[in-house]
Amino acid sequence: MQHIEHYQKPFLKYLEGFIVNKEPKNLYSPINYILQLGGKRLRPILTLMTADVFGGNVPKAMDAALSIEVFHNFSLVHDDIMDDAPLRRGEQTVHEKWNLNTGILSGDAMLIMAYQLFENYDPQTFQALAKLFSKTALEVCEGQQYDIDFETRDDVTIPEYLKMIEYKTAVLVGAAMKMGAIVANASIENQNSIYEFGRLLGIAFQLQDDYLDAFGNPETFGKQVGGDIIENKKTYLYLKTIALGSDDDKMNLKTFMSNLELSNTNKVEEVKQLFTNSGAKEATQNAVKDYTSKAFEVLETLEIPEEKKQSLRLFGEQLMNRRV
Repeated sequence: MQHIEHYQKPFLKYLEGFIVNKEPKNLYSPINYILQLGGKRLRPILTLMTADVFGGNVPKAMDAALSIEVFHNFSLVHDDIMDDAPLRRGEQTVHEKWNLNTGILSGDAMLIMAYQLFENYDPQTFQALAKLFSKTALEVCEGQQYDIDFETRDDVTIPEYLKMIEYKTAVLVGAAMKMGAIVANASIENQNSIYEFGRLLGIAFQLQDDYLDAFGNPETFGKQVGGDIIENKKTYLYLKTIALGSDDDKMNLKTFMSNLELSNTNKVEEVKQLFTNSGAKEATQNAVKDYTSKAFEVLETLEIPEEKKQSLRLFGEQLMNRRV
């Protein structure tokens, strides 16, 4: 993506300085491991980009950006434990490489370290960042619980699903951007608007993720295509097929998803066909566009120069059209 490297390189260098070998090794080595596993680093980049957009000092926003990245990776460590996931970004998950207790304790330490990074700011900035962070962290936990609850429910509605992805994914994107605005001393109105811009983009991002999981290119997506289908996840595509499909479509979808004898390859292909035939595939693409458009409407209310708006607009378009 354009503009990304401008923020990514200095952030990765700053992250390197944060990763140090400390005792006890079995607490800190797993933390260093997960932080060095890569990933898009989308959230900290958004913090730095937003600080820049509001005329702030980008290096001053590094600790806020790092806090978001440490928290995000903490949530992944604990999510992987809950999902019993063997791999993260193609490598062993923390609890697999070490053990369950280490995964829990190292994750806990990461959450504390994320808060510690705010101590490098003046009292007013510290308070604003910590207040936003606490609210967001709790919402992420709520989103994770909704996600777990949905696994055993057959009556999940589309509004419920949208609320789940908002809490589990989108609020952290909004918070990442608002933190950049807080560090840059932007007005409260601009802080709230950039949060809303990020929240709406975050929903679009997750819906695009749902879409790519089924219809992405295996060579560029970076994950197993059809993973959500194999795991019987009630994604936006699934729920839209239930909402839009014929009675036969609905019956076939539930049959394929619960058929233990069907090979994963056949299951994925059959379900993808239902997603297409029912109109769910197109509806998901339209939802991504709709949430991105809503984000761009919020962008117009920001009190920043037009070229700065254009920079954020371009970023949103690239997210919407991404293939990874």
